Amino acid sequence: MINHISIGVADLGRSGRFYDATLQPLGYTRLSDSADGIGYGSNGTAAFWIMVVTAPVPPNAASGLHICFDAPSRQSVDAFHAEALAAGGADNGKPGLRPEYTPPYYAAFAIDPDGYRIEAYCGRA
Repeated sequence: MINHISIGVADLGRSGRFYDATLQPLGYTRLSDSADGIGYGSNGTAAFWIMVVTAPVPPNAASGLHICFDAPSRQSVDAFHAEALAAGGADNGKPGLRPEYTPPYYAAFAIDPDGYRIEAYCGRA
């Protein structure tokens, strides 16, 4: 349904380093790189873009906004979370099963340096 998503960031270098590290365990790499933006994806298609902007959306935990990335395994969800914290992100939910969502929902949550809430999800046992 969604072809791609773009988010505005204050510091493209900082955000690029964060997402390079955080998305790597999920199998996503930097596929496009310019002075204005970076695109991440797999199989040659960038679907997640970070763009340097003068007025990023202010963080608001009450908004419900978050971005969820598919993960190939539970181990990659664990690595996503560890990399997010090591790269300057904040914990927003440790890796684990979330049976209250749907079994076997396994996910981890973090907050990126600009305040965006991100998640890695694996629906396989």
